[in-house]
Amino acid sequence: MHFAAATGLVPRQYSIGGRTTLLGISKRGNKKIRTLLFPCARLFIQKLEQQSGKLVDWVRELLCRKWNFIVICALANKLGRIAWH
Repeated sequence: MHFAAATGLVPRQYSIGGRTTLLGISKRGNKKIRTLLFPCARLFIQKLEQQSGKLVDWVRELLCRKWNFIVICALANKLGRIAWH
């Protein structure tokens, strides 16, 4: 979670009095890592038909429900967390 926040892969959060508002994805954080993860996620989605596995199934489910850019951001976040651990 801290990795994604440090690289700017998650939306900014504004909280007051127990109410949480998620804002847009910030461009703060490590730009170099972000510029590596987003093209990787985009390429992963382009080559989705040729792959199989749990991650591919998760991405396919997200693509049915969400816009492409949101799925790319989520996948970049997940790939970053996988690489971090």
